[in-house]
Amino acid sequence: MSSSTPLQATAGELSRRRRLLVLAICCASMIVVVMDISIVNVALPAIRGDLGASVSGLQWTVDAYTLVLAGFLVLAGSTADRVGRRRVFQVGLAVFGLGSLLCGLAPGVGWLIAARALQAVGGTMLNPVAMAIVATTFPDPAERARAIGVFGSMSGLSLALGPILGGALVDGFGWHFIFWINVPIAAAAIVFTALFVPESRAVRARRFDPVGQCLMIVMLSGVVYAVIESGGSGWTSPVVLGSLAVAVLGALGILGYEPRRADPLLELRLFRSVPFSSAILTALFALCGFSAFLFVTTQYLQDVRGMSALTAGLCLLPVGVLIVVLSPLTGRLVGARGPRLPLVVAGAALALGGGASLWLGPATPLPYVLAIYLLFGVFLGTVNPPITNTAVSGMPRSMAGLATSLSSAGRQTGTTLGVAISGTIVGSALARGGTAFTDAEHGVWWLVLGLGVGILVLGLASTGRRALDTATRAAASFAGGPSGRDHLV
Repeated sequence: MSSSTPLQATAGELSRRRRLLVLAICCASMIVVVMDISIVNVALPAIRGDLGASVSGLQWTVDAYTLVLAGFLVLAGSTADRVGRRRVFQVGLAVFGLGSLLCGLAPGVGWLIAARALQAVGGTMLNPVAMAIVATTFPDPAERARAIGVFGSMSGLSLALGPILGGALVDGFGWHFIFWINVPIAAAAIVFTALFVPESRAVRARRFDPVGQCLMIVMLSGVVYAVIESGGSGWTSPVVLGSLAVAVLGALGILGYEPRRADPLLELRLFRSVPFSSAILTALFALCGFSAFLFVTTQYLQDVRGMSALTAGLCLLPVGVLIVVLSPLTGRLVGARGPRLPLVVAGAALALGGGASLWLGPATPLPYVLAIYLLFGVFLGTVNPPITNTAVSGMPRSMAGLATSLSSAGRQTGTTLGVAISGTIVGSALARGGTAFTDAEHGVWWLVLGLGVGILVLGLASTGRRALDTATRAAASFAGGPSGRDHLV
């Protein structure tokens, strides 16, 4: 199969077995990239003790990864559409494996943060590109919805099972192995990709947008740096205010510059679709809430309740079980009846989880704690498939990489902000532990409750007839009107 042949012309020629194999390879890449967001959380106490990291150092250990992912996902997706999705996917696997190796060898927290950033550079070439490959490998809408449901379940499952695997590796071998385990997986995925994944490109290549890329990095970095540093310097410090001003200038630059380009990095016309815009905002809310939950929960279980890393990870097993059960069912439900019900359930579960967590204390009975975690499992098991499906449904195939990149960028931005905000809220109480930490957690749980209500409202507002009409009009602006609808995904 020629590497210059667009996959939309060849997807129908692939056997069902071959399509499922492509899906499995893409899911494997999703697992390692997303798991590295959550697997690190359970290792933070060990990293703090071994490398002498401060609270802000721990925040940057997580956020250096997610910030780079958020900042470069759009570039990776559009680049893959232009030069070839399989090629970019393989390069990403190689860089991710190298970054993982260097993370495990890091002699200090500064080196670890730098290696995490390199690891994330590889990750940017995996998540959105894999999603674009999945979306274009399954041309039938119902089959594609099921495939996206499986792919989305891998994302949620990876987030939930990361602490369990991380706890086992930290207790058994040391925190270095949470990174080294990625190396053989990446190497095997490179080989299988070369053997079984067909090359594909968008019908029309998009040009590189260096100015838009720089503006996006400036905006995201300014916000995250301000949030993290506000914990020690205060919101009124010149450094924090300057960072926020830089972020605002970056956002204004995007709004002023990008619409004037023929091929912008950030295609603002996509946001004319209410469902698409809501999917991006829902992704940001969802992962902000879940990453805040993970960041404080793994430290609550270990530092406040005195659990080992493995035991703390096993306490999150109810979350993983529910994701395994609910995500495929949610994917089928979205394909058959639309995203409204799953989004309403997800928002309600997150809000209830945040509200119930306000009663957590150092000696709260463990069954009550685990019952609360079940709510977070329901949330994550029902929120990912509707986000992913809504982001790509109705969009032209030529925009598949960009649309999925923006969806993934929303997730990573949410993850970055969740860690930054929750770390700032509980940072000063972390060393004191006990009731000081659980009292400080209340600010995090109120945030989570509010994010859940936001998801519920977005789910209702984005699935009505008027909202769906905006999606049709937005897609027509790319597909050349009604005559181009055969090219929509």
